[in-house]
Amino acid sequence: MKTLKRQWQYHAMLIPGVILVFIFSYIPLYGLIIAFQEYNPGTGFASPWVGLDNFTYLFSQPAFVKTIWNTLYIACFKLIGGVVVPVIVALLLNELVSEKIKRIFQTLVYIPNFLSWVIMAGVLMEILSRNGAVNQVLGMIGIEPISFLGDSGVFPWTMIVTDIWKGFGFGTVVYLAALSGIDPGLYESAMMDGAKRWKQTIYITIPLLMPTIILMFVLSLGNVLSAGFDQIFNLYSPIVYETGDVIDTYVYRLGIQQAQYSVGTAVGLFKSVVSCILVGLSYFLADKVAGYRVF
Repeated sequence: MKTLKRQWQYHAMLIPGVILVFIFSYIPLYGLIIAFQEYNPGTGFASPWVGLDNFTYLFSQPAFVKTIWNTLYIACFKLIGGVVVPVIVALLLNELVSEKIKRIFQTLVYIPNFLSWVIMAGVLMEILSRNGAVNQVLGMIGIEPISFLGDSGVFPWTMIVTDIWKGFGFGTVVYLAALSGIDPGLYESAMMDGAKRWKQTIYITIPLLMPTIILMFVLSLGNVLSAGFDQIFNLYSPIVYETGDVIDTYVYRLGIQQAQYSVGTAVGLFKSVVSCILVGLSYFLADKVAGYRVF
């Protein structure tokens, strides 16, 4: 209580945020009962109770099972690439001697992270179209035009690569910060023992960077069912639903476009429960593997 009295100003600053979270995150939880009803907007929450029928119907749909697979497939490769690519780029930037050039490259790779997917989708549609810049370059080396956004086999990898390209700048900054904390004396000792830059990277840099890598990877596990609604919604089309449709876009089409409110809510609840479990598991692993604790 003494600490609370001494720091009441800091707690008071939290009040607006707490109110907003309560209004927009906790009060809407009441609406989850729609997942157990045959919801009708006319009768509202007094709609007939159907128990788990919506979930039974949901898991009997081949399209939903395929959607789960698409989500895991795209999200897992995004997760792996989102860790590997920033580490590689950070290691390469760390080797640059000129601090000015390093800062320029660091800024350039970080810029896409500030752009929304609405803007990025417009840019990607232009450069990835059959007459876009990418296909023109491929044509110069004798490769036939590729339908990046219209081929169901290519579309998932287009989403994976473009998402990694947009977000790897943030991870690069994190790893560069971790690299700056490594004791230079370790490299000096290695040089005296005859170790070249490659050996120094293998035996000093990567081992000391590994706790940060593990931490970033583990903390990303909670988002494995979030394959990127903003990105896919702005870039996909019915022709690639088979391989590009993820849980979030499936919920949107069911709940908003087709007005199947109960089934759409059931999908969202299923995803939320699984994500909650994964978040708890990720923090448990972060504590055990990387020694990171939130509470």
